Amino acid sequence: MTMTTETHVPYRLTRMGVVMTPAAGDPNEVEGVLNPGSGRGPDGELYLLPRLVADGNVSRVGLARVVVEDGVPTRVEREGVVLEPDRGWERGVGNAGVEDPRVTWIETLGLHVMTYVAYGPLGPRTAIAVSSDLREWRRLGPALFRYQDDLDMDLNLFHNKDTVFFPEPVTAPDGREALAVLHRPMWDLGETKPGQGVRVPAGVEDERQSIWISYIPLADVRDDLAALTLWEQHRFVAGPEFPFEALKIGGGPPPRRIPEGWLVLHHGVTGVLESAFAQQQKVNYAAGALILDADDPSTVVARTPEPLLAPETDDERSGIVPNVVFPTAIEEVDGRLFVFYGMADSKIGVALLERTD
Repeated sequence: MTMTTETHVPYRLTRMGVVMTPAAGDPNEVEGVLNPGSGRGPDGELYLLPRLVADGNVSRVGLARVVVEDGVPTRVEREGVVLEPDRGWERGVGNAGVEDPRVTWIETLGLHVMTYVAYGPLGPRTAIAVSSDLREWRRLGPALFRYQDDLDMDLNLFHNKDTVFFPEPVTAPDGREALAVLHRPMWDLGETKPGQGVRVPAGVEDERQSIWISYIPLADVRDDLAALTLWEQHRFVAGPEFPFEALKIGGGPPPRRIPEGWLVLHHGVTGVLESAFAQQQKVNYAAGALILDADDPSTVVARTPEPLLAPETDDERSGIVPNVVFPTAIEEVDGRLFVFYGMADSKIGVALLERTD
């Protein structure tokens, strides 16, 4: 896990405002609207799929059409709930939810692929659902990790979050055409079974939560869509390197192809982490960027030593979880790129993403 020497990432983020706040009197939103997925519907309209949080920290995934004024997303019109925590593995005693959706349009499949956190009896697990229209979602189930002997570890043991698919096939380490997905294993088994402590795979020296990549052979998915849940050829991508990500890092919106490779916005965390089962109150989340190699997306080409966006406004500094900027979606509107992000686990903001050279 060597240090990356290139720190020039030619992009900046500029705040454009708040696009969604909790609806007064709606019990599904009493604890916030945040961390949306996104996509274009069959009607060509832009939609957000926000996480809606009800009393008791119970989360659902909603659908909201984005209203654009003068080329800028300014607000949304709600169109209901599209995913409820109504499966047993999404509901535990004292915790439940379908959380933090990331949505990638994968053209080769003709489908929107959603990864989300299924918060069930044993804590947070990644799950996958697919849709052709953003409204009707077919669950494929929790993600499973094929055993890899050189890691000397079964990744199915661990909680996992911040998962997101690449929008187009890449070449896997074994040379096959594959779909790729970023994810963030959480190495503390004590969160599931007290006393087990932190375990890391062979060759991993840093116990902090980091970004990994796994692959799914495209031929397998074409034979059976359920193969989207079986991930293999796991590789470390990037861990904390700079002060704004001292505790951990995790992936954000779907990677976006740029001339230099793959642009990945991510979050970096500082402060004090509590249990994975608790809402954090002593942390600071900021947004940075990585560039991954076009041919080998497990390789980091460059990364930002300072955040592109950090919690500075009242909406970002005060909320259910204060001091949070959490990017989860990128969309093009009238030829410009906009990033949608969670603000203090309470609202959704939008920022303009621009090249700087």
